[in-house]
Amino acid sequence: MRISQAFLPLVAGALLLTACGDEQPANNAVTQADAALSPIRDDASKFAPDELKAADTTLAKMKDDLAKEDFKAVVAAVPQFNTEVKTLQESLVQKQTLAAAAQNEWETLNAEVPKAVEAIQVRVDSLKGTKLPKEITKENYEAAKTELETVKATWTEATAAATAGDTVTATDKGRTVAAKVEEIKNELAMNPALASSSASMTPPAGADIAPQN
Repeated sequence: MRISQAFLPLVAGALLLTACGDEQPANNAVTQADAALSPIRDDASKFAPDELKAADTTLAKMKDDLAKEDFKAVVAAVPQFNTEVKTLQESLVQKQTLAAAAQNEWETLNAEVPKAVEAIQVRVDSLKGTKLPKEITKENYEAAKTELETVKATWTEATAAATAGDTVTATDKGRTVAAKVEEIKNELAMNPALASSSASMTPPAGADIAPQN
């Protein structure tokens, strides 16, 4: 993802020194203001719409004052516009950076979570109508089945968000699903460490447990 870095501050002081009531400095201010927003407008509309709106509102007022030949008001608005563009740029870079990190995390989640959900579904199906292993209670099995459906619904929401380009929301939901998947795997004794621990605590058939001295 390309992260916008452009920031073109208007030189209000130089314009004011030229002549506050002159038309040329006012024209220059509006031209430069347009040039400051133009290269970041598309990204800003997606990542920082509120900050863009603030800068656009000031620019619109500058253009209106220019049309009314209130050149002093145009030039006087330059510091405010500069502040708003700087705020816009900082917010844009921050949100683009966050979105880029979310995109990387989403790609990992999207590669791993569906496989885990599928494995859980296989486990649930394999236990249906059979005597549950000792390490799985009926309550855990029933809870796992219910939670699996919730996980599927949340994952559908996550993929829809990713398709719409909202990887931050997609990643948040995907992270929630990934955590719940681990809980379900534990409920179904799918965690290798837990399964191994459970097996080591269960004596083989016909074996006696030696008394402790």
